[in-house]
Amino acid sequence: MRHGIVILPQEDWPAAARRWRKAEEYGFDHAWSYDHLSWRSLADQRWHATIPSLTAAATVTERIGLGLFVASPNFRHPVPFAKELATLDDIASGRLLVGVRSGGTGFDAHVLGQPELTPRERHARFVEFVDALDVLLRFEEPGSGGISFDGDWYTAEHARMVGAPTHRPRVPLLIAGNGPKTIRYAAHKGDGWVTTGGSEDDRAQWWSELAVLARRFDDEYAASGRADDIARVVSLDIESDYSLSSFDAYEDAVGRAASLGFTDVVAHWPRQEGIYAGDESVLEKVGAMLARSA
Repeated sequence: MRHGIVILPQEDWPAAARRWRKAEEYGFDHAWSYDHLSWRSLADQRWHATIPSLTAAATVTERIGLGLFVASPNFRHPVPFAKELATLDDIASGRLLVGVRSGGTGFDAHVLGQPELTPRERHARFVEFVDALDVLLRFEEPGSGGISFDGDWYTAEHARMVGAPTHRPRVPLLIAGNGPKTIRYAAHKGDGWVTTGGSEDDRAQWWSELAVLARRFDDEYAASGRADDIARVVSLDIESDYSLSSFDAYEDAVGRAASLGFTDVVAHWPRQEGIYAGDESVLEKVGAMLARSA
């Protein structure tokens, strides 16, 4: 099992730098930042941009994987985004992980004056977005004339990227989502699958729904005919129940996730109040557990 931690982009530097360093010292395999312009109940609080935050994190860490949890097409075009990702991966020496999903219907979906999309439209846009990233992030030949495409949602004319990717053949793309179409796409095309599970209001129901999602992914992966073993990542925290409320709670959640076939778990760095409120001493105990299992 690999362990990850989400560091919400709320702390100013150098307070945030301390958390990224500590995540590596605790022994986490990967650390993530949300890729939102704003988020739910924290919409009116301080909230930094994702790419600069991860770039700064790359300069104060050496080993830990660094990721976006998760990016969406809601406010991004694949060409400038791919160039930002390739540059960030170069700075991070190939440690970047990119979670990507279709995009929710909240703040990010409307802040730029975007029209409301149907679920079918959001999925179609998402597939086109990821397929474009897949091509752009593999770009190796600056003298080739660039990359062009003309889709229903995105257009590019001779787009130039950074050059040969730091991470070959490209930065890993982990497909996030719980719907049947997204799970199928992740199983057939992704470098991994990310899920947030089920109900936000009841933990028992959440585990039950997560088991259904895990079985659906396993079935789709078996049907894909793939021979590679891709990551299965679950975010353990829901609004009504925080996995790091105690070490025992975290250990139990990790064990249950492993029994469902997940390879990676992700929790949130404890906040002082509100959602994901907790004590950093629990992280110290998790760190001690990770050190013993290293």
